[in-house]
Amino acid sequence: MLFQPALLTIESGGPAERKALDSLLSGIAAGDREALGQLYHHTRAAVYGLALTYVKNACDAQDITQDTFVRIWENAPQYRPGSPMGWILTICRNLALMKLRQRERQAELSEEEWDAIPAECAGLPPEDRYLLQHALAALSDPERQVVLLHAAAGLKHREIAGLLHIPLATVLSKYHRALKKLRSQLEGDGRHDR
Repeated sequence: MLFQPALLTIESGGPAERKALDSLLSGIAAGDREALGQLYHHTRAAVYGLALTYVKNACDAQDITQDTFVRIWENAPQYRPGSPMGWILTICRNLALMKLRQRERQAELSEEEWDAIPAECAGLPPEDRYLLQHALAALSDPERQVVLLHAAAGLKHREIAGLLHIPLATVLSKYHRALKKLRSQLEGDGRHDR
């Protein structure tokens, strides 16, 4: 897969990742600032990517990312182990929706801002970043959200459906349609519907 999550030593989406993130959240609940730093390092690309899909503005997405980790620090004692990325991304989503309510209009996302998502991924060569940015631009906003939540955050389709409050079948449809568009875009076919 071209796009890899920004998790260094934890397999994305697996039980080992959930256990490690649960452990970090337990440390944060106990006041461990180092655990917060590690959680930020492991999850910032997914949080930023989700925020960016909602607010379509790099500055606002960065603010929401920071606010998400402040909220995590404040609310970690209320977290119950189970779905750490779901909990983290729900906080992010709620903050993004609050930001949208505060704003009257949404700005269009520039290519530079979309480039910030793959730029967050360590080890991704510049040419792959460019290809990914160009391919993601061919997707509709809902398709881009589903792909980024699955690829960057490692969420399962059922978790994405719960997070976005849409049926599982819709998530699967958007994901498969997005994969076809991405495949077409990356193969240079250029045939894709928006």
